Amino acid sequence: MKNNFQIKAIDTSRVNHLFDLNDQDLAKMNAIKKTVTAKPGFPCRVSLEDAEVGEEVILFSYDPFNIDSPYQTQSPIFVRINAKTAKLGVNEIPRMLQHRTQSLRAFDNSGMMLDARTINGKEVSEHLKNLFLNQDILFIHIHNSGPGCFNCQVDRVA
Repeated sequence: MKNNFQIKAIDTSRVNHLFDLNDQDLAKMNAIKKTVTAKPGFPCRVSLEDAEVGEEVILFSYDPFNIDSPYQTQSPIFVRINAKTAKLGVNEIPRMLQHRTQSLRAFDNSGMMLDARTINGKEVSEHLKNLFLNQDILFIHIHNSGPGCFNCQVDRVA
């Protein structure tokens, strides 16, 4: 189908170096180590799972765009120590998205937003497929609606 999609996690190679930094070096980049105190509450953008109580995570700002766009922005995200990059199948939705209100932001190949909507997390798959009916939409960013934190990118697949 023309509206199949694949959710992509942040690759662990882009963030694992953060766990080698001390608190002072993290502070220089406005990042901080935290211990998870509640589940859900600390969604990891590498594993695409909610971190477990007692786990160590790093909170830092992340820009998910890999193209120039007026919509580029830093977003606070959590990553778990030793997280493995989630590899989801076509049209697969991770559980961490399903129990939060989500904001979907759809972009074309120029990084221009073509559509945006706030949805119940249980409806992510339906809305992604609907958005990808527009052939001009190349990718979608999913954010937690309340805090506005980036979760993951969704790409169109053949």
